[in-house]
Amino acid sequence: MDFRWDLVWESMPLLLEGAWLTVKLTAIAVFFGIIIGTIMGMLRITRTPFRYLAAVYIDFTRGTPLLVQIFIIFYGIPAIINTSLPAYLSAVIALSFNSGAYVAEIVRAGIQSIDKGQVEAAQSLGMTYTQTMKYIILPQTFRRIVPPLGNEFIALLKDSSLVSAIALEELVRKGNIIMTRTFRPFEVWFAVALIYLIMTFTISRLVALAEKNLRVGDSA
Repeated sequence: MDFRWDLVWESMPLLLEGAWLTVKLTAIAVFFGIIIGTIMGMLRITRTPFRYLAAVYIDFTRGTPLLVQIFIIFYGIPAIINTSLPAYLSAVIALSFNSGAYVAEIVRAGIQSIDKGQVEAAQSLGMTYTQTMKYIILPQTFRRIVPPLGNEFIALLKDSSLVSAIALEELVRKGNIIMTRTFRPFEVWFAVALIYLIMTFTISRLVALAEKNLRVGDSA
């Protein structure tokens, strides 16, 4: 059987439409994931009872498959509240919820990598815990965690393919639609893989550039 390049090019407009949805979903989920993860990561290292809440959230999310979390939000929660959730909203919630747990561990490790002497110095100057985190610790932390955050973005970009299970027409779902029409699985999935490769390579280059600029800023 000959490889049909013409089918690959003919499929590109529909696949790129799905890829755009994949990128949007991932960007929104990472945005909310960073917010959730920063809060949970900070709570994880406090001495308040909230650290247990953060630990339960992180352990549950990291210890269960993303696909199960998607099903819980798309099928389970509507059964409890007796109303349906749109597939797009369910996907955003599930991906953000999942990303937040991994970002929380990244943020926790980043905060703990900062010299404790800086916290003590800030407290000796009369700064509160919140002020210390906002003005001293977190700015340094985010500079250090750019590479792992970039890796999380790439991982979530690939894992977002699981939302095709709730009929959301992102890249994988579009590929499956084309494949069922053409009965040419190799060409279709080759094109899907190629688009994923281009997206992940682009993100990795942008993260590397951001990391380089941050290093330059630190040395300036």
